[in-house]
Amino acid sequence: MTTIRVQGRDLTEAHLEEIRRVRADYPEWSRFQLSVFLAEGWQWRNGAGRLKDMAVRTMLLKLQERGLIALPPPLRRNGRGRAQARAPSCAELFSDPPERIATALDSLRPVSLELVDSLGQRRHAHQLLERYHYRGYSGAVGENVQYLARDARQRELAVMVFGAAAWKVAARDQFIGWSDQQRMERLAWLANQQRFLILPWVQVLHLASHLLALAARRLSADWQSRYGHRIWLVETFVEQKCFAATSYKAAGWTQVGQTTGRTRQDRQRTIQTPLKSVWLRPLHPRFRTPLTAP
Repeated sequence: MTTIRVQGRDLTEAHLEEIRRVRADYPEWSRFQLSVFLAEGWQWRNGAGRLKDMAVRTMLLKLQERGLIALPPPLRRNGRGRAQARAPSCAELFSDPPERIATALDSLRPVSLELVDSLGQRRHAHQLLERYHYRGYSGAVGENVQYLARDARQRELAVMVFGAAAWKVAARDQFIGWSDQQRMERLAWLANQQRFLILPWVQVLHLASHLLALAARRLSADWQSRYGHRIWLVETFVEQKCFAATSYKAAGWTQVGQTTGRTRQDRQRTIQTPLKSVWLRPLHPRFRTPLTAP
């Protein structure tokens, strides 16, 4: 083997030998320490200069799956390695806790979005999503921006996670009007709202659409600051069986179609996932220009 392509990069036998050597020299290192060391040594950084250790970690996992390297065991078992509890139904998720916030939106203003940045903040946001979101949460991989919403009294209201856009969505791609080549080159300029959780004890009319509007105003700038490039369009997929998506419509999002209900592994074309409506929110009036430029 001379060169293999993993995680969008060409790796040579020398790269694999370096990984194996570091593993042998530092057998006590965790996967995190190993990925940070390699990212620094290879200077894998994004446009903002941030270390891409998560990209390296994903690459290491793929190399291990191919049998090319052996990684240390994870410090704690992730969602793939542990038994998953039954996902709560929509009705079970939104039960009333001891303390409710049930009031008019004006009484909470100003509502703010706190950028989740520190490790402690990320753990807290993760715990909220894992416990209260109907789909659970196993963490964000790759470029992502997360927000924790608070009211004027600094009470927590909601959690939002924006991450990498879906690889291919027919309704979205038709709406944008880009070619397959343009999509492959510029997909990183789109974001996917992967999680949006209004905490179940918060029952405030119009809060969801208000938070969506706040996020749309600052997401691109926050992404630019963190990763060195802006976001032109945001997508999300709303499970039709559970939600009517009225907050997205009120916040200026557009429904452009629905998913097929098939996963990437669904080769027999049988429905394996719930149908979801596809909603898009351009972040600039001329968003198509950079996405479809020759």
